[in-house]
Amino acid sequence: MASSLKPLDQQVMVITGASSGIGLATAQDAARRGAKLVLVARSGDVLEAIVGGLRASGHDAVHVVADVSDRAQVENVAAQAIARFGRIDTWVNDAGCTIYGRLDEVDEADSRRLFDINFWGMVNGSLAALPHLRMTGGALVNVGSEASEVAIPLQGMYSASKHAVKGFTDALRIEIEQVDGAPVSITLIEPTAVDTPLPRHARNYLKNEPKLPGPQLDPHQVAAAILQAATTPTRNLKVGAIASLDVAVGKLLPGVADVLSVFQVPRQQTDQPAREREGALYRPRSEGRIYGCGNGKAR
Repeated sequence: MASSLKPLDQQVMVITGASSGIGLATAQDAARRGAKLVLVARSGDVLEAIVGGLRASGHDAVHVVADVSDRAQVENVAAQAIARFGRIDTWVNDAGCTIYGRLDEVDEADSRRLFDINFWGMVNGSLAALPHLRMTGGALVNVGSEASEVAIPLQGMYSASKHAVKGFTDALRIEIEQVDGAPVSITLIEPTAVDTPLPRHARNYLKNEPKLPGPQLDPHQVAAAILQAATTPTRNLKVGAIASLDVAVGKLLPGVADVLSVFQVPRQQTDQPAREREGALYRPRSEGRIYGCGNGKAR
């Protein structure tokens, strides 16, 4: 398996959700280390600007506009990557969104749309990438969350979707790596809260503006874990000590974890009235930003 993963400067990498946050941080860091990039998101104008900046700095990158919830569009991403570079060495499923609101108040259509992006988008990317990764060896990296293993109140449907991401990824790993013995490394990345524009892009049912609780990771920390998985076969990577701690408490002391989770309710909203409620659930709302405002790094 180790020999099937190339150094980054020899890789062709596809990254979904590449127009902001973790995806954009990963694209920047992978480019600096010499990877050829295929960047994917719904925001064509933003992707075009990002790719233009990378090319101006001497990096090899292209973009493909796609909604990952549509299998045909994702298959086109794979086809475009092969047409441009001839192969795919790493595929990163990072596209995602969230909903802030109680489970008994969130509209079913919104919940289904969230699963279309977070879960089915990851499934579509995985199944589109696998035939190509099998041929020459490579890495499939699915970005989950500590919410893949613990429940987050007010983001219950997000937690459910990330639990589903973990279940699919774990089963796929067994089938591809263990049953088939294919030269494909399948990794689940599980970060704690990350300072990205995720709350700005969320569908919001709360009275106040949503936020992520602190402390928050720098998105480049998660990007480093993704790039590690792209070059070193890895089953699972939790990013941030809080993620490891929360998952451990949830497994060993689930009743205590439930009680402690109540304190996350006020920590997920500001004292400011809610502004934009729709978010990016149905339409792209990316500004090419890596950071949110969690650490005062609005960039």
